[in-house]
Amino acid sequence: MTTLTLQPAYGRDYKSKAAVVADWLAGKDFLIASYGPDMGRYVNKQDLNGSTYQLNFRYQRDTKIAVYKSQ
Repeated sequence: MTTLTLQPAYGRDYKSKAAVVADWLAGKDFLIASYGPDMGRYVNKQDLNGSTYQLNFRYQRDTKIAVYKSQ
Protein backbone atom coordinates (compact mmCIF):
# COMPACT_ATOMS: atom_id res chain seq x y z
CA MET A 1 0.00 0.00 0.00
CA THR A 2 1.31 3.41 -1.01
CA THR A 3 1.00 6.30 1.44
CA LEU A 4 1.10 9.88 0.17
CA THR A 5 0.66 13.25 1.82
CA LEU A 6 -1.18 15.67 -0.45
CA GLN A 7 -1.98 19.37 -0.39
CA PRO A 8 -4.63 21.13 -2.49
CA ALA A 9 -3.20 22.43 -5.78
CA TYR A 10 -3.43 25.89 -7.31
CA GLY A 11 -4.02 27.75 -4.04
CA ARG A 12 -7.19 25.89 -3.06
CA ASP A 13 -7.93 25.27 0.61
CA TYR A 14 -10.69 23.40 2.43
CA LYS A 15 -12.61 23.81 5.67
CA SER A 16 -13.63 20.16 6.08
CA LYS A 17 -12.56 16.60 5.36
CA ALA A 18 -15.77 16.05 3.38
CA ALA A 19 -14.88 18.87 0.97
CA VAL A 20 -11.35 17.49 0.45
CA VAL A 21 -12.56 13.97 -0.27
CA ALA A 22 -15.32 15.25 -2.58
CA ASP A 23 -12.78 17.12 -4.72
CA TRP A 24 -10.44 14.09 -4.74
CA LEU A 25 -13.27 11.86 -5.97
CA ALA A 26 -14.18 14.52 -8.56
CA GLY A 27 -10.67 14.22 -10.04
CA LYS A 28 -9.21 17.58 -8.97
CA ASP A 29 -5.42 17.95 -8.78
CA PHE A 30 -3.43 17.82 -5.55
CA LEU A 31 0.25 18.44 -4.87
CA ILE A 32 2.40 15.63 -3.46
CA ALA A 33 3.92 16.87 -0.20
CA SER A 34 5.58 13.55 0.77
CA TYR A 35 9.36 13.47 0.68
CA GLY A 36 10.75 11.50 -2.22
CA PRO A 37 11.27 11.65 -5.97
CA ASP A 38 7.63 12.64 -6.63
CA MET A 39 7.54 15.54 -4.15
CA GLY A 40 6.05 18.62 -5.80
CA ARG A 41 4.35 16.69 -8.59
CA TYR A 42 0.62 17.07 -9.27
CA VAL A 43 -1.59 14.01 -8.91
CA ASN A 44 -5.30 13.21 -9.14
CA LYS A 45 -7.48 10.15 -8.59
CA GLN A 46 -7.10 8.97 -12.17
CA ASP A 47 -3.30 8.91 -11.81
CA LEU A 48 -3.58 6.38 -8.97
CA ASN A 49 -6.35 4.32 -10.56
CA GLY A 50 -5.89 0.62 -9.89
CA SER A 51 -3.56 1.19 -6.92
CA THR A 52 -4.20 0.56 -3.25
CA TYR A 53 -3.25 3.65 -1.29
CA GLN A 54 -3.68 5.75 1.82
CA LEU A 55 -3.77 9.51 1.39
CA ASN A 56 -3.10 12.07 4.08
CA PHE A 57 -4.69 15.32 2.90
CA ARG A 58 -3.42 18.51 4.51
CA TYR A 59 -6.08 21.21 4.67
CA GLN A 60 -7.27 24.31 6.54
CA ARG A 61 -3.96 26.12 5.98
CA ASP A 62 -2.01 22.90 6.65
CA THR A 63 -3.26 22.69 10.25
CA LYS A 64 -5.38 19.54 9.83
CA ILE A 65 -4.95 16.15 8.19
CA ALA A 66 -7.70 14.00 6.71
CA VAL A 67 -6.89 10.32 6.12
CA TYR A 68 -8.46 8.57 3.13
CA LYS A 69 -7.94 4.94 2.13
CA SER A 70 -8.78 3.56 -1.31
CA GLN A 71 -11.13 0.62 -1.56
